[in-house]
Amino acid sequence: MNNVSNRQFTSDNRGGVVPEVWAALQQANAGHAASYGQDPWTKKAADALRDLFEYNCDVYFVTTGTAANGLTLAAMCESYQAVVCHEYAHVETDECGAPEFFSNGSKLLLASGENGRLTPEAVREVVRKRTDVHYPRPRVLSLSQATELGTVYTPADVTALCEAAKADGLRVHMDGARFFNAMATLGCTPADLTWKGGVDALCLGGTKVGMLGSEAVLFFDRGLGFDFERRCKQAGQLLSKSRFAAAQWIGMLDGQPALRYARHANMMAKRLRDALCRTPGVTVLFPTEANSVFAMFEGDGLERIRGRGWDIYSFIGVGGARFMCAWDTDPSDIDRLEADLSDLFGSKRPVH
Repeated sequence: MNNVSNRQFTSDNRGGVVPEVWAALQQANAGHAASYGQDPWTKKAADALRDLFEYNCDVYFVTTGTAANGLTLAAMCESYQAVVCHEYAHVETDECGAPEFFSNGSKLLLASGENGRLTPEAVREVVRKRTDVHYPRPRVLSLSQATELGTVYTPADVTALCEAAKADGLRVHMDGARFFNAMATLGCTPADLTWKGGVDALCLGGTKVGMLGSEAVLFFDRGLGFDFERRCKQAGQLLSKSRFAAAQWIGMLDGQPALRYARHANMMAKRLRDALCRTPGVTVLFPTEANSVFAMFEGDGLERIRGRGWDIYSFIGVGGARFMCAWDTDPSDIDRLEADLSDLFGSKRPVH
C-alpha cells in the first residue's frame, strides 16, 4: 500500500475509542469516587441502559465479551446441564472454553443453520436428541446478534427461537457483541430484539462499537442475576474503579452515538462488499447484514493481496477471509483496498 494509514479490515477491535467515550472518561477522571459500582456513574449508566431497553433489568459491567458470556451462561446453567448454540457461535469457536470453565463444566451442544443462524427446528432437534440421565440436560439457548457470519436475527426470528426454547424448558442468552450493528440494520428497538421476544439475559457489546474494554450484562429475568456480583468478584471482574467502565456507556448512549457508529460501520461493509463483488476471482460468501464481509479468493489471491500490506483474517471453519469494518472505517480505506484489488485482479462491471 502506498500510504501511511494503519487502518485495516482485520477486526473492529482494532479501531480506537470514539470521541464521546474519550470525553466521558475524562469527565469521570475527577477526584475520588466510591469503589466497586457504588459510584454515581455506575448508577447513571445502568439507568440509561434500563431506559434504552424499556425494562427494569439488572445491569452489570465487565471488561471483556468472553467474561460477559462465560459468567452469564454460568449464572443460567448448572455444571451438569448444557448450552445449545450454533456451531459457529463465538462461545464455541473463539472463547477457549470460557463458558465451560466458568460454569464448572456445562457442555455446549452444537446446532447447524444456514448463514450462521439457528432455526427453531434445529434447536428442537438438538434439545430432544437425548433425554436420558447419562446426557447433559439442555438448559440454555445461546443466540448471537449479529451472528458470527455477519447476519442478523429479526424480531420475529428471536421470538420464534425463544418460544421453541421455552417450550422445552430452556432459558435464552443473547451474545450481543455486535448488537448495535444488528439494531442499525433492522431499525427496531432494543426491546424488540430482546425481552419482548423472550430473551432472559443479554451480553451487550461496547468494545466493538468503540469503547475501551467495557461490556454490559443485562438480566431481564432478574432472578438469574442473583449473586452475580460475587460471581464477577471470583472471576476478577468486579471492577474497583467501575466509574470508568460505566462512564463510557453514558457517553455512548447520550444522543445514541453507539447506533450512529454502528450504522456507519454497516454502511462501510456494504461498500466493501460491492468492491469485492467487482473483483474477478472473488466470491462473497454470506449476506452482509452487519459490519462484516466474508469472501473466498481463487488460487493464491488472498496471499497476493496480503502481499500489498493488507492484514486479512482467514476465518477458520468456513474458509475464505473475513473483512470487518469499524466505527472509524473511512470510504478512502475501501478505495485503497479496491485499487490494490483492481491492480492485481482487474475489475468486473459495476455492481447495481
